[in-house]
Amino acid sequence: MVLNKICNLNDCKTPLTFMDLPEPVPGPGEILIQVKACGVCHTELDEIEGRTPPPNFPVVPGHQAVGRIAAVGNQAKKFSIGDRVGVAWIFSACGKCKFCVSGLENLCPEFKATGRDANGGYAEFMTVSEKFAYRIPETFSDAQAAPLLCAGAIGFRSLKLTGLKDGGNLGLTGFGASAHLVLKMVRYMYPAAKVFVFARNEKERSFAKSLGAVWSGDTEDQSPELLDCVIDTTPAWKPVVEALKNLDRGGRLVINAIRKESTDKNYLLNLDYPSHLWMEKEIKSVANVTSADVSEFIRLAAEITIKPEVQEYTLSEANQALVELKGGKIRGAKVLMLS
Repeated sequence: MVLNKICNLNDCKTPLTFMDLPEPVPGPGEILIQVKACGVCHTELDEIEGRTPPPNFPVVPGHQAVGRIAAVGNQAKKFSIGDRVGVAWIFSACGKCKFCVSGLENLCPEFKATGRDANGGYAEFMTVSEKFAYRIPETFSDAQAAPLLCAGAIGFRSLKLTGLKDGGNLGLTGFGASAHLVLKMVRYMYPAAKVFVFARNEKERSFAKSLGAVWSGDTEDQSPELLDCVIDTTPAWKPVVEALKNLDRGGRLVINAIRKESTDKNYLLNLDYPSHLWMEKEIKSVANVTSADVSEFIRLAAEITIKPEVQEYTLSEANQALVELKGGKIRGAKVLMLS
């Protein structure tokens, strides 16, 4: 499934074109993966509608790919043919800059994203450097493993950046693929912490409570207790401003999004310094993921058996999955299945 241009999903319901491409060939240090499953992410919506840096058109989207190694290039020694691996948002980084050498590959000026700067997993085959492929534990099915590579890994990084301590209060505004995995992590890592969920959809609010949230409400609702930290996973500005009202003194809001929708930016005019930001409240963004984030989260997910809720689609149904995601029809994570 190929993206050829920017378009608005409100008007264009088939942004991707189903077509045949030559099978890619792995270069030095690369592996060829026969893709079995690929998660559908809100970032794809940002790419399609032009809220990310522009992709290299035409491009095959998809950055939550799971499959088996079909071939290895020269100098590739990390894996063997037949091994099951996953590929995440981080496709490559320079490895030499001050960010890379300090473990912050996500901030590398030469960072390349899978499915945006290089062809991704909405295809039967893809190539990637073996440095940015990750062994997938057998405890997960292909469909279960796919969302872990982005929704899980970026959620893991977001949770680390909150500074949450056991016994603290965490807010989650927006409750899609990433947030529901964060809730599962918190229940294991911080069993005494309380999680409060803000979501527009009543089904999402009920889903959150079934997973262990102590409270759930609408975006504009006041939480029953002040929050030490909040993770925002929405594409809009309104939830950010509303979340700040529920943040306790010295609290931190972590924004897990590449871009915010420009149609909502006027909501920032409602940002009031004394009530929203004073008393040393913080706002911190999450930019991409590092290879360590992905590796650490996969180990954690296997340890505590985090298995995401998934909805499966065929590759040819990718447009349908994207339109449903745009329309807020979410329960867990959407995954494309390939033979």
